[in-house]
Amino acid sequence: MGQSRHHYEQALEAHLRARRIPYISVNEARRTLLPPDADLSVADPASEAGRRVVLKSFDFVIYGEPTNLLVDVKGRKVKAGSPGRLESWVTEDDVEALGRWEQLFGEGFRAAFVFIYWCEDQPADALFQEIFEHRGRWYAVRSVLLEPYKRAMVPRSRRWRTVNVPTAAYERISSPLSASPSEEFRPTLANELEGTRFAPTLAAR
Repeated sequence: MGQSRHHYEQALEAHLRARRIPYISVNEARRTLLPPDADLSVADPASEAGRRVVLKSFDFVIYGEPTNLLVDVKGRKVKAGSPGRLESWVTEDDVEALGRWEQLFGEGFRAAFVFIYWCEDQPADALFQEIFEHRGRWYAVRSVLLEPYKRAMVPRSRRWRTVNVPTAAYERISSPLSASPSEEFRPTLANELEGTRFAPTLAAR
């Protein structure tokens, strides 16, 4: 796999490998799972002439049952001694692009945001259900499928075109990744993929 762009993605990769949850990077997914002529562009909301721009990328495909996740990783920092509220903001472009990827991949794939929280202190079990350490840093994971996120999101900054989910709703619709972001997804273990069409790719991890 190519170099990760940020320590949040690197931490998630290490966590997936440790849990033996198969995944592939976005570049490999686009090359192996999409047709060569797929339209990877969206309308530019700032353009009055209908100009189209390159579709913003996601990060990983995580294999599960009965569906696979198209994951956009969002890194957020939790400072020591900060209150329990977790940031869940994304941009409107993130929402639009992830929805377009879900359309392109079609049946068997669901889009999801995976929020990786870098905690300055070891996080409390009462706040997170899925925590891990990577290279001397503590991380926690929450995931939410795109559709429930869209239903619950509210504007955060109209100037910067960001949205977020109110705390109570976020706690309700998000969950640990290794458990399931909903009843529609259960992470697949590597040994469960033996003999499937994904096994040759994933065995090289």
